[in-house]
Amino acid sequence: MDKLKETTTPTDKIYKERAIWVGSFLGGPLIAGYFIAENYKALNDPENAKATWTYTIPITILIFSSALIIPKFENFPSLLIPLTYSMGAYLFSKYYQGPGMEAHLESGGEEFGWGRIIWISILGLVLTFIMMFLFVFIIDGLGILPA
Repeated sequence: MDKLKETTTPTDKIYKERAIWVGSFLGGPLIAGYFIAENYKALNDPENAKATWTYTIPITILIFSSALIIPKFENFPSLLIPLTYSMGAYLFSKYYQGPGMEAHLESGGEEFGWGRIIWISILGLVLTFIMMFLFVFIIDGLGILPA
């Protein structure tokens, strides 16, 4: 007698690639890390969720540092920095999470709505401004802020 496969519908929601791009562009690199880590959790991969934060925090510091130095160059389009890390987050999620996201959706799983994505991105933007202010305050206090 053939056994029927048991199919379970995932209960966790995911952030699709486009949501990750928009969220990271609006909210900053920490939001990209948050969305990607939450996807790993929803896809039952807690090790990669932890690893995401291991990479997100140093990359965010590097981006903040670059944002202070690069605009000193003449004719540098400042919009290039957020476009670059947003595209990086999009491509990362598409390549590493894309098949898992498709399987999740095909098995009846859901994705988060745009209201939540925009709301979290705005909160991330506020958090990014606070962190950038603190970052500049600390490196200025240490005397290493470029003139």
